[in-house]
Amino acid sequence: MAIPSKVAFIFPGQGAQCVGMGRDLYESFPEARKVFETADAVLGFELSRLMFEGPEDELTRTVNTQPALLTVSVAALKVVESKGIRPDVTAGHSVGEYAALVAAGALDLSEAVRLVRRRGELMHEVGSSVPGTMAAVLGLSDEDVKSAVEQAQSAGIVDVANFNSPGQIVISGTPEGVEEAGRIAKERGAKRVMPLKVSGAFHSRLMAPAAESMRLELEKAQISDPSVPVVANVTADYVRTAEDVRKALADQITGSVRWDESVQKMAADGVESFVELGSGTVLAGLVKRIVKDVYVVSVGDTNSLEALLKES
Repeated sequence: MAIPSKVAFIFPGQGAQCVGMGRDLYESFPEARKVFETADAVLGFELSRLMFEGPEDELTRTVNTQPALLTVSVAALKVVESKGIRPDVTAGHSVGEYAALVAAGALDLSEAVRLVRRRGELMHEVGSSVPGTMAAVLGLSDEDVKSAVEQAQSAGIVDVANFNSPGQIVISGTPEGVEEAGRIAKERGAKRVMPLKVSGAFHSRLMAPAAESMRLELEKAQISDPSVPVVANVTADYVRTAEDVRKALADQITGSVRWDESVQKMAADGVESFVELGSGTVLAGLVKRIVKDVYVVSVGDTNSLEALLKES
């Protein structure tokens, strides 16, 4: 079977990391090795060693996780591109949006690594000074979760962080706000409310100081107009200019990741193949829940790459 013609490259966000990710690509492909070496040089330490060998608790620190996920995603991207496969559209989940912008030519790798490291530092700083948490709400409609979040505002700040797929939504805010919204969600019929292991209330209003600092970083950054359309998390629509990109990346820190709508948008515009590049298979699973009858594959090592090449 050949890959259907209109292709989206998609890139995972935090939570997809694991010790050992990317090592296979590093050892097998010079294009991938160059990506890891560039990231190490930009950061001034061996991120690649941390990714390949751990320790896990150090890798899962936000300041390290974010550039690590970007690096392995771009390494997979460069290998796939070297085989002649190119995207018609790109998108990334949360920090994955930076890899999507590299794929679209809006950011070069060095600038993306620098920005993502800074993003991780800013989010960690806010998380350390403003206690926050997140929880996944399973088996409840978007509207019911939004309503639960609105009702819970008297207990504390809480926002919808991620619309991941039908029946999988993440809420974020103060511990009291998230707990109350979770309680109301259960009353409304949620199957489960699962607390997430995170260091802050990402994609909520509590991250406003990080968003404002990041806005200043993005103003100074070298960003070009994307050469292929990129679907932004905060709008579930295309960013087409460098200014669109700057705004979307800053707004994204406090805004909802509208992944469900983003995938629907791409499918409605004719995308028939979704290629997840980087660590894990989280996004592939979400895409399969959001749209039917599309080709979905995850590429993060040589075996999955070979499977993709057989289809292409």
